[in-house]
Amino acid sequence: LTVLISIPFGILAAVRHNRFTDYLIRFFSFIGNSLPGFFVSLLLIYFFALKLKLFPVMGSGGWKSIVLPTLTLAIAMASKYTRQVRTTVLEEMNKDYVLGARARGVKEPVVLYASVLKSSMLTIITLLALSIGSLLGGTAIVESIFMWDGVGKLAVDSIMMRDYPMIQAYVIWMALIYVLVNLITDLMYHYLDPRIRLEQEV
Repeated sequence: LTVLISIPFGILAAVRHNRFTDYLIRFFSFIGNSLPGFFVSLLLIYFFALKLKLFPVMGSGGWKSIVLPTLTLAIAMASKYTRQVRTTVLEEMNKDYVLGARARGVKEPVVLYASVLKSSMLTIITLLALSIGSLLGGTAIVESIFMWDGVGKLAVDSIMMRDYPMIQAYVIWMALIYVLVNLITDLMYHYLDPRIRLEQEV
């Protein structure tokens, strides 16, 4: 959900650079990035659960109970990534190969999605990999607020009850996930960046 939100809005802000759309996206991304996760969760509970009664306040009884925790985690991350995607796309759009493609008459959507976006994905993947730690920590807080029976809530309950074997198992499990994510990131670098493949061949 974070990627689905941040990439389109980041590209749109870069394409509409220094225009109303760009200012609007940057404003909301700044607001979303500034709000702490627990405050966002309380706002979502107040408006969507208590006032509009669209989703349950807490619990894990069906797909509706997933919506508010997912939005809580996605808003902060998508706000940060939208700004990073915008900056990266703007940098790529001013490089020589993009200017050369435009001079040859290549259509703007082709330049944007075939060249600029593929080069920008390296930065986006790096940000996603580096944010795994904060995401796992934020998940524990969000699961505790929404009373969602997940690994994060299990870790918090284990700390409160001083269940040291469970805490150790949680730390080891999270470390394995972090290593696996970084391994997948390196493999994606190899696929997306031809310079890495050329260096290995040399």
